[in-house]
Amino acid sequence: MAYYVPVDASEPGTQIEVNGQVVGRTPLRLKIWGDPDGTFHDFGSYYYVVRALASNANEYTQTYAYNTGRAWGVEDRIPHEIRFDMSRKPAEQPPPGYVGGPPYPYPYPYPYYGPYYGPRVIIGPRRWWWW
Repeated sequence: MAYYVPVDASEPGTQIEVNGQVVGRTPLRLKIWGDPDGTFHDFGSYYYVVRALASNANEYTQTYAYNTGRAWGVEDRIPHEIRFDMSRKPAEQPPPGYVGGPPYPYPYPYPYYGPYYGPRVIIGPRRWWWW
């Protein structure tokens, strides 16, 4: 089901990018494919990303990322309109390991590297194994 969402920015003529592809300049109507219940449709990506690229020195690139519900995850509703404030500074996050940041590069639960049960490869002189 197609949903048409108006996209606008505080600075007219701002370039809009959707999932890495440039779709036009503001103001524009964005065609979003969704489910009948008004949520984003999963086309193989975890997020539907809409970015407004900065064109002047006093502007900042703004990004909205919506969950698509891939792998039984959270599904976000399709917004009625998207507005970008190009003068708003992005949130600053400290590097991992510092106060306020995550302590490790991986969130809990940490990756588990268990025993390997693959094929056994022996390189070297031939030996007879009796077991």
